[in-house]
Amino acid sequence: MFFKKKSDKIGAFMEGQLIPLEKVNDPVFSQKMMGDGFAIIPRKGTVVSPVDGEITMIFHTKHALGIMTKDNVEVLLHIGIDTVKLDGEGFELFVKEGDKVSKGDKLIEVNLDTVVTSGKETTSMLILTSGQTVKNLKEQDVSLTSKSIVDWE
Repeated sequence: MFFKKKSDKIGAFMEGQLIPLEKVNDPVFSQKMMGDGFAIIPRKGTVVSPVDGEITMIFHTKHALGIMTKDNVEVLLHIGIDTVKLDGEGFELFVKEGDKVSKGDKLIEVNLDTVVTSGKETTSMLILTSGQTVKNLKEQDVSLTSKSIVDWE
């Protein structure tokens, strides 16, 4: 029998404009200090799972969470820039640590107006914190039905 290693695809986690990390207005992300990934400038505040996996971490301020795929790829979703300072205001969780999620499952609802009126940016990042690199990134408009926007290596 032959086994072919499949290439895993990452779906959109928010609806909006997909951009490379280098364009993010935060050096921790733009210089890839936490890992490779991409960002979305969101049009709507619904956050869905970009992969199948398990919720491994939810930051107490609800602005960030981690997902571990079955192939042990760690995915960090970070909603907004400096949104940790909002202390959870404007964020509603729909999952808890240990939950199994499928691509497209709703994770968080964020009130983008709350983020903007607090003086923070809505640009949201997906970071592969276990060392993978993003492939096939093309700046584009994405929707929650975009199930395969980039893949990793």
